[in-house]
Parts: sequence; C-alpha cells; structure tokens
Amino acid sequence: MGKKANGINAAKKLVKRRVQSRWMNKKYVRKTLDLKRKSDPLSGASQAKGIVLEKIQLEAKQPNSAMRKCVRVQLIKNGKQITAFVPGNEATKLVDEHDEVLVECIGGKMGRAKGDIPGVRWHVTKINDQSLPALLGGKLEKARK
Repeated sequence: MGKKANGINAAKKLVKRRVQSRWMNKKYVRKTLDLKRKSDPLSGASQAKGIVLEKIQLEAKQPNSAMRKCVRVQLIKNGKQITAFVPGNEATKLVDEHDEVLVECIGGKMGRAKGDIPGVRWHVTKINDQSLPALLGGKLEKARK
C-alpha cells in the first residue's frame, strides 16, 4: 500500500486506506457479509430438530482407526441434510430411522469439525424428546412415536 498520507487534508485518504485494509481481513469479511449464518444449515440457531434418514459409520482420522457412529439427519426447519455424531457407548442402538432427534453444535474451532471425525459438526442430544444420557443410563425408556 505504501506510505501513509499525512498533512492537513489527509483524513479522507487515511479513511479510504483503512476501509481497503479491513476487507483483507477474513474475520471482518465473514462478519460483515453474514457468511456464517448463510452457510450454516441450522441458520444461526444453536439447536435444531430433524428426522433420522439412516445410520452410518465414519472412519476416524489418522492416527485413530475407530469407526465413529453417526446418523444422517434431515432438518425439519429447512429440509437440509447433515451428518450428526451419536455420543455414548452403544447409543446407535437407541436411534432408529424416522426418529425425531435434536442436534446441536459439537463446538469445534470456528464452527468446524471437532476431534477425529471428519466433516461432522453436530451431535445428537435428544431422541424423540428424551435426553440421550438418560436413555443410556437406563433412567428412561425410549418413547414410541
């Protein structure tokens, strides 16, 4: 960009220079153009309900070799499909196709995937309006829909 302008009538040039500089900052561009909300399947919400389409297993990234249990979910609010992780030991046995699940963000860096599951940004918290930890602990029986 060169040397900064200085002098009596330099303000306009300094303001123009500052505006140009800000558009080179990735965080400023994403915030100003509201790109996170536009690209987010949950459209800015922290949680969303969806219908389970299928159960799948994803291979963990190196150096782990586990098969992570996930489900394909179609969101009720906008019809978009996402992949959600099902946390807990043998939790996939509780999830069936056409169940209604509540998904929320896993909480990776800058909205990205967390841990060793590639491309998965959400996890299941409730199945048919019943908490997943309570179902896993045997405190609740799974409701029939």
